[in-house]
Amino acid sequence: MNKRLPSGLHGHQWALPERVNVPPDEIKARLDFYGDSIIFYLMDGGVIKTKMVSARDVTLALLREVSMASGLLPPGALWWKQGREGQVIALWRPPKVWPVALQLEAFKPPRRFRLPMPGLIFLCTAGRPPRVYAAKKRPESIKQVIYHAPLFNVYQNGTTCSGTHQYPTDISEVPESFFTSFFTREAFQEGRSNKYPQDLLKLWEELDGQKRYPLKDLVPIGHVEDLL
Repeated sequence: MNKRLPSGLHGHQWALPERVNVPPDEIKARLDFYGDSIIFYLMDGGVIKTKMVSARDVTLALLREVSMASGLLPPGALWWKQGREGQVIALWRPPKVWPVALQLEAFKPPRRFRLPMPGLIFLCTAGRPPRVYAAKKRPESIKQVIYHAPLFNVYQNGTTCSGTHQYPTDISEVPESFFTSFFTREAFQEGRSNKYPQDLLKLWEELDGQKRYPLKDLVPIGHVEDLL
């Protein structure tokens, strides 16, 4: 669609003394952002050519002039991406036994457990609570199945409740920081175990002191590509 260039859009006149003969800085292009769309205007010889573009188109065009790099990634990093809240780095922690504390009642000592966990994927942003998921092996394909983390403080979509816990700005420390926080039974806890779908505490009590997590007990949530 072409339009004639309206008056007032011919260019920007520099605020210079009149005796300095500097022509106006002509408008070459313009972007208008609306609630549901972005319109691109290209000024060409007094004619405006317009088309609808996506946020992705705009981003890629601007990135040609901006150098972006992840820098050195922490050990165990799976991928890096730029999210709405900043840089997100996916970290892998292989199966191991984690010490955890579960606060069942206020003002009383927490229950202590030593729990074998499957491999865990942490989606980490500096200083913020991570998203946590389980996997039967280190991800090697975007089609690989991921599972609900069999943990308290984790909501149905993998986001976590931080409570008063303060997370480090060093992303490499976020997974270990997650396990040093006190777990509670406040967040949604159903559907984390095939054997105990309604009571995660029973699973923890059964696993306490064991060396390996029973992978057949994991409940699927989606695929790696869903996290990307």
